[in-house]
Amino acid sequence: MDAFCRLSGLDPLWDWNRTWYTANPDLTQCFQNTVLVWVPCVYLWLLAPFYCLHLYCHDSGRIHMSCLCTAKMVLGFLLASFGFVEFFYILLERSQEIQQHMVFLLSPIIRSMTVILALCIIQLERIRGCRSSVFLFLFWVLAVVCSLVPLRAKIQLAMDEGIASDIVRYLAFFSYFSIQLAQLFLCCFADQPPEGKTVLEKNPCPVKDASFLSKILFWWFTGLVVKGYRTPLAAEDLWTLREEDTSNKIISELQEDWTAECAKLQKQEKALASGAALGSRLPDQAQLLRKLQKEQSSGFFLFRTLVRKFGPYFLTGTLCIIFHDAFMFAIPQVLSLLLGFMRDEDAPLWKGYFYATLMFLLSCLQSLFNHQYMYTCFTVGMRVKTAVMGLVYRKSLVINSAARRTCTVGEIVNLVSADTQKLMDFVVYFNAVWLAPIEIVLCLFFLWQHLGPSALAGITTVILIFPLNGIIAKKRSKLQVKAFMDGRIRLMNEILNGIKILKFYAWEKAFLEQVLGYREKELKALKKSQILYSISIASFNSSSFLIAFAMFGVYVMQDDRNVLDAQKVFVSMALINILKTPLSQLPFAISTTMQVGDVYTPVILSIFCLMRNKSTNSTTKCGVTHRIIHFFVDRINVRVPRGSLVAVVGHVGSGKSSLLSAMLGETEKRSGCVTVKGSVAYVPQQAWIQNATVQDNILFGREKLKTWYHRVLEACALLPDLDILPAGDATEIGEKGLNLSGGQKQRVSLARAVYRKADVYLLDDPLSAVDAHVGQHIFDKVFGPKGVLRDKTRILVTHGMSFLPQADLILVLVDGEITESGSYQELLGRHGAFADFIHTFANTERKESAIQRGEHTLQLAMYKKYFKTIGLAIIIPIVFLYAFQQGASLAYNYWLSMWADDPIVNGTQIDTDLKLTVFGALGIAIFGTTVAISICGIIASRQLHMDLLMNVLRSPMSFFECTPSGNLLNRFAKEIDAIDCMVPDGLKMIPERSLWVSRINAGVLLFHCGLQSFYVATSCQLRRLEAVSRSPIYTHFNETVQGASVIRAFGEQSRFILQANDRVDFNQTSYFPRFVATRWLAVNLEFVGNGVVLAAAILSVMGKSTLSPGIVGLAVSHSLQVTGILSWIVRSWTDVENNIVSVERVNEYADTAKEASWSVDGSSLPLAWPQKGTIEFMDYGLQYRKGLELALKGITLHINEREKVGIVGRTGAGKSSLALGIFRILEAAKGKIFIDGVNIADIGLHDLRSRITIIPQDPVLFSGSLRMNLDPFDTYTDEEVWNSLELAHLKTFVSNLPDKLNHECSEGGENLSLGQRQLVCLARALLRKTKILVLDEATAAVDLETDTLIQSTIRTQFEDCTVLTIAHRLNTIMDYTRVIVMDRGHISEMDSPANLITQRGQFYRMCREARLV
Repeated sequence: MDAFCRLSGLDPLWDWNRTWYTANPDLTQCFQNTVLVWVPCVYLWLLAPFYCLHLYCHDSGRIHMSCLCTAKMVLGFLLASFGFVEFFYILLERSQEIQQHMVFLLSPIIRSMTVILALCIIQLERIRGCRSSVFLFLFWVLAVVCSLVPLRAKIQLAMDEGIASDIVRYLAFFSYFSIQLAQLFLCCFADQPPEGKTVLEKNPCPVKDASFLSKILFWWFTGLVVKGYRTPLAAEDLWTLREEDTSNKIISELQEDWTAECAKLQKQEKALASGAALGSRLPDQAQLLRKLQKEQSSGFFLFRTLVRKFGPYFLTGTLCIIFHDAFMFAIPQVLSLLLGFMRDEDAPLWKGYFYATLMFLLSCLQSLFNHQYMYTCFTVGMRVKTAVMGLVYRKSLVINSAARRTCTVGEIVNLVSADTQKLMDFVVYFNAVWLAPIEIVLCLFFLWQHLGPSALAGITTVILIFPLNGIIAKKRSKLQVKAFMDGRIRLMNEILNGIKILKFYAWEKAFLEQVLGYREKELKALKKSQILYSISIASFNSSSFLIAFAMFGVYVMQDDRNVLDAQKVFVSMALINILKTPLSQLPFAISTTMQVGDVYTPVILSIFCLMRNKSTNSTTKCGVTHRIIHFFVDRINVRVPRGSLVAVVGHVGSGKSSLLSAMLGETEKRSGCVTVKGSVAYVPQQAWIQNATVQDNILFGREKLKTWYHRVLEACALLPDLDILPAGDATEIGEKGLNLSGGQKQRVSLARAVYRKADVYLLDDPLSAVDAHVGQHIFDKVFGPKGVLRDKTRILVTHGMSFLPQADLILVLVDGEITESGSYQELLGRHGAFADFIHTFANTERKESAIQRGEHTLQLAMYKKYFKTIGLAIIIPIVFLYAFQQGASLAYNYWLSMWADDPIVNGTQIDTDLKLTVFGALGIAIFGTTVAISICGIIASRQLHMDLLMNVLRSPMSFFECTPSGNLLNRFAKEIDAIDCMVPDGLKMIPERSLWVSRINAGVLLFHCGLQSFYVATSCQLRRLEAVSRSPIYTHFNETVQGASVIRAFGEQSRFILQANDRVDFNQTSYFPRFVATRWLAVNLEFVGNGVVLAAAILSVMGKSTLSPGIVGLAVSHSLQVTGILSWIVRSWTDVENNIVSVERVNEYADTAKEASWSVDGSSLPLAWPQKGTIEFMDYGLQYRKGLELALKGITLHINEREKVGIVGRTGAGKSSLALGIFRILEAAKGKIFIDGVNIADIGLHDLRSRITIIPQDPVLFSGSLRMNLDPFDTYTDEEVWNSLELAHLKTFVSNLPDKLNHECSEGGENLSLGQRQLVCLARALLRKTKILVLDEATAAVDLETDTLIQSTIRTQFEDCTVLTIAHRLNTIMDYTRVIVMDRGHISEMDSPANLITQRGQFYRMCREARLV
């Protein structure tokens, strides 16, 4: 190259004396005309083929020739023409000496050809739909940077010689440089969308329209931040998800990859199996087969599929973090050069400015690559979360009943909330597992370079700190905080589902104690965890001091000639500060990786079974042990002809529901086969209702056909109910159908099936929950020979004897086997068990409830509430401790700078021992006070959880009817978790960082505060929106798990999957801007911090003559930390702001309406009250909520002691409202109720509810022992409990259980049949044996034989009690002393049954319909 340059009469390529060792540096003419010209050209020509191949493989459509593209082309042609003009000008002017001007001749032509190549790439990008080019942006950056040196030289020459000497050449160069700048400027903008790709989305994400520069600096996000600052953000303001982030796209692609993996696996298994069959049992084949089975069972294949799907994008992030680390380690080396420059009195100033600028550029590049890495990780994490949630949801749709009993709804909700979050954390911190050790090794290597073997002292300190953090992480993982939290959430889920029973039985205190028991264990573990974490943070915060003290101490004590100057001190401190990051990340990364193993296992078990078995009809066991199922079907052989009506009868637990489950493919098949021809509709025994309108529940995703829809409503007797409902069929039904009565829910469930027009109808006792006359109407209009389903195949499980004569075939089930089958007459003629059954028994009736809706508002008093909960006596000392800690931190840093500036006398520094001692003393003072804040956090969270629990349990039933359980569970799970951990963790950081930043100048602080106010406003709103959109996901999961059999029976899986996708996507629309907001803030703040670094360095260079190296080292090393600290403060503050919302959300139920006191102080109520059991209603009125019509209107009634009163009436008449009034579930709107002469409004709710008993319509059991379900307070002896079980006809069943009274009931008592659960409720009543008993349609779900047993037990055991029975089966109340007929909230008839029949009124008509007269 030198020879080539000499040929043109130029200097050599490089000359150190001209470039470096000079006060006026410059590059040689040869370097300027060759290397600086050729570098951008070589970049473009070398990489262009690969880039063109990339464009060829990624076609996004053609872009119209826009103004931007035209401007680029015009400017490009101008640039190319400059080169050609210069080439021909030299060719003509120097034609005689052309060989002496080869450098000047080649450079312009190479430049022009390169520009033409760039223009071709611009056109190719336009054709392939590339809107913003990273490739060309970097080319123009290189071109402009390489032109800066010639530009400076030209300006210097013009100033020395004047511009007139060669005005044309000057103007040409300046014009060329200006056009290059213009091209670079134009590359900062994105082109218009391709043809046909104009998105019709309502609010598309602006990242798609952003240029490369806008993407790396996150400028595209600014619009939302400004909008959030000006006005509160609403869901409509959020952008729609990019297609690549949507559930549909992610899961469909993942399933394709998984199918390919499975096919490959099966192929390998078949090949090995066939090899084995041929006799070639080679050891290596056996090993390979074992390996395949191991991979399959461990979920390795699923992990590999996830890696293939998300790995390539994740690797781009990994590349970014590697570049970030390279720049991060370069900064201390440049700082060393800057401090060396400060010490060298003869060094020219330009070197100082050069180092300052270089440090600024390296800091900027470090920030950019770091945040691109974080953005990539969070995006991948979000996609992994979407994939896992989608796959778990699909699994929940195919989960069978046996597996359903092994995983509760709470566990599934936990899987999609907390556990998916841990998977996201794993994605973000995975690289730290392998990168942090490398960073630690590099830090120690550079420290060795500065301090020699003394760095080993630092290594020893690291070796001591590192295992400490590892031990802490291990101990924290063993504390089982999550296990106690899961238990608490599971119990809360059951409490919320069975809250009505708790209130009826006054069991709130018993379950309160259970929850608090879990909570105390959780807090005890949490306290240990937080103390360990605080020790970890304290060791982290003081790690800089400990490492520095060890290294500097050993260094100065080792040899008197070892002196600490500014270079050694502050470069070492910069490296130690770098060392803190991997030291803090590594334990967390290891802990997250270990935790993700625990999380990954259940996810794998769920998803793996789904994907391997999704082609089969019946789900198989997912590697879990099932509990014993106490009802089953065995050796069933039956064929149902098309269009026939088949009735299935049998006792409780005989296997009737199991038979239908087998037909649906819901049970595990051990032998034989089940064939169902045509489409299926299913009506479950317990109606499953969605949180949607009545119409949506009936249509169930189908198009509305008005005539058929009206016919279905009429056939299912729903038209009168729609007249009562506030908005008719547009009335929103509360979660689990809370604002519908039992009969209404069952009829909506039936209407859903009828509307479907299916071929086969499986009906699991749908008439048990409706009145007798309504049941007859439905049978005649729907199932019967003249009903709308007369031509369909109908399999009806029933306890109603009156319908059996019209059945084509009757199946009698006993202990899971069909003992008899045939028509009604055939079975009667056989004089078998069925005939005896019929001769003994005959007929059926049921309920009510209500709802409202609620919202919440933000209260800024949450900080006050939180700190008030802790107490000022604790807070004030902590503030002083932090102030003292920060003062010590500042003093020890300043002491280091003074030490570094100490003069060196005879190669040594004086009083090193004293300096080291003072340094050590100041360092010890900076040990953290984080344990105190952890304890404060636990004090606050204990009280806030207690308040929340009491507020929820003390709320009236109307509150639970209008508040989705998903919302309440979210409060007890995620919000309490945030108060337990996130708020204290944020508070630990703020005082320390804030006091640190007080050392920065006012201008930076002002900008910092302004940016913070913008960010915090938007971030908090985004968090709220994200939290609000999270609850519907859990509610939908909850609904799906409970109604999975119905959804499968109707073949509606795809629609529910779409709904789940929509809910997850809606949640991600607020989560995506949340994490981008953090990146936007960090980039902006770090660029401010980098500006502070530049300012500190330049001011140090300018004040070189007056400033000492120690002060410069202190200033620059502190300014280097500003970059991270500013982001830390805002992020920590925002985390606290975001998480303090949890205090607000937990506290919002404090102001909702509460029930009356559970007990009244100084009450004179006798212990034996009520002694007689008389009940008196005086002008009693009741309404479900203010503004609604009265449900009971002026009821005046006197019930004598030991009187047996039946209450009948059609749905909505007010039967159950009477029971609600007696138990004060609803308070009186007017009038009074007296029991034994005591006004029930004057006594405590528990005093009232514990002295009277109800057997409710819905038999609710809780997970726990059978004994706990009967006697949660342990009030009664085992003998009394066994006696109650015997009277409830359960003694034989319980005696046969392995654990007897300690038999574990699953969630909701699902391992018992519905009839058995009802008998357990009867046993509860027998155990309490109060003077007043209310039966709320208590025997509707049991067969007639069991009903007779219950009725006879009630007649004998409650003979001296007052009994009120809300009845569907009129035969059960025919021997009662009185019957009350309710109609629209009034008593329409009241007399003895015999008298009412003779009056031939409403009761007579009901008896006639029930075929009792």
